[in-house]
Amino acid sequence: MLGLVHLERHRVCLSTIYSCGLRLQEGIGLRVGDIDSARALVHVHLGKGAKDRYVPLPQRTLELLRAYWRTHRNREWLFPAPGRAGGGESSATVPMHCGGVQEAFRLALAQANIHKRASVHTLRHAYATHLLERGIDLRHIQEYLGHNTPSTTSIYTHLTDKANRRAAQSINALMQDL
Repeated sequence: MLGLVHLERHRVCLSTIYSCGLRLQEGIGLRVGDIDSARALVHVHLGKGAKDRYVPLPQRTLELLRAYWRTHRNREWLFPAPGRAGGGESSATVPMHCGGVQEAFRLALAQANIHKRASVHTLRHAYATHLLERGIDLRHIQEYLGHNTPSTTSIYTHLTDKANRRAAQSINALMQDL
């Protein structure tokens, strides 16, 4: 679906939101200095509850961010406001507006013929579910998402049949010598 997003700034922003499990405001508000490429981390400032956190930065996302940054070279914002005529990103003093990203997401959903209710926040849920399916510990996912309690993160455990099958296989393997 992300491949169907037409404007590069929206596609890279949505890809970053998904691949780092960010909220919309966290994604569009990323600054150049928030990227720690040496440690492969993104510093999320003042997330929900005014909490800072670090999330893993996938290599492919870093490559996308670098390529996109070269198109505007804004010293502060990774996703600067484009300006009225689609230019001015290099000197923008604010990040792009969330409405454009939300509309790009809605259009890509329609073009992909996906009729389920979804929003940009759905990418965050997909991130958590996909990490869980890959066997990432729930405690790590809790940290990446910035949740205060494990119970908030545990809602993702019921979302995945794959995780349920893997758990059943592990239980069966553990108990096979009874």
